[in-house]
Amino acid sequence: MDKKKQSSKPGLRMKELVKETGVPKSTILHYLNQDLLPQPQKTSPNMAYYDPACTDRIQYIQHLQRRHRLSLSEIKQMMESKGQNLDFSIFSELDTIIFGRTQNGQLLNASEFCKATGLDRKQLKSLLEAKLLLPLQKNRFDPQDIGMGKMYATVSALGLSSEDMTEYVALCEKIVDHEMAIRKRLTHHLPYDEDAALTIELVKSARMMRAYLIDRLFQRRVAAMTDLKEAEEDE
Repeated sequence: MDKKKQSSKPGLRMKELVKETGVPKSTILHYLNQDLLPQPQKTSPNMAYYDPACTDRIQYIQHLQRRHRLSLSEIKQMMESKGQNLDFSIFSELDTIIFGRTQNGQLLNASEFCKATGLDRKQLKSLLEAKLLLPLQKNRFDPQDIGMGKMYATVSALGLSSEDMTEYVALCEKIVDHEMAIRKRLTHHLPYDEDAALTIELVKSARMMRAYLIDRLFQRRVAAMTDLKEAEEDE
């Protein structure tokens, strides 16, 4: 009986919306007052039900504010220009594809990062200046940064310096510039949701190409060598 009643609900109650999004009631009401959310269906003076799509929309608004520093007026303008029927779940998927789920993990400060990786402050400063470490937030390091830090500590112990690795930065920036130019050409004319969907596929394809081509070029180069010293003789 209870399940039947629950399945026939016209939407989510406010407390359910707060629980699903992790956003305070006051913030949700502010979004509602700014016409960023569809008006709820009121079944009585004290009971209102919200469209389940509000969950994705609220999370996307939060994402635009946090990641892209957009104001609510800018977000509203974007929504109005593209219509209210956007599939906001696609933007959540895009965020996960690009940034991964590691961004939900604990962030370490510089001292904690050095302790976790075995790097000292001088090495950390050198890696940051060389752009070999690129935290998304200044002086706040996520699990991906920590993994790279541990790797840098290992190769530094083997004799590599940050100067030995800076060529990677220039090459990677060139690759990213190329990928961004392709994305702009293919998506600039599309609505936001179609842009996001195509960008997801482009990101997946680019990651496959980077890993495959670099590994295969290296493998073929090694396979062509007659012995391990051949590379040194050719240089």
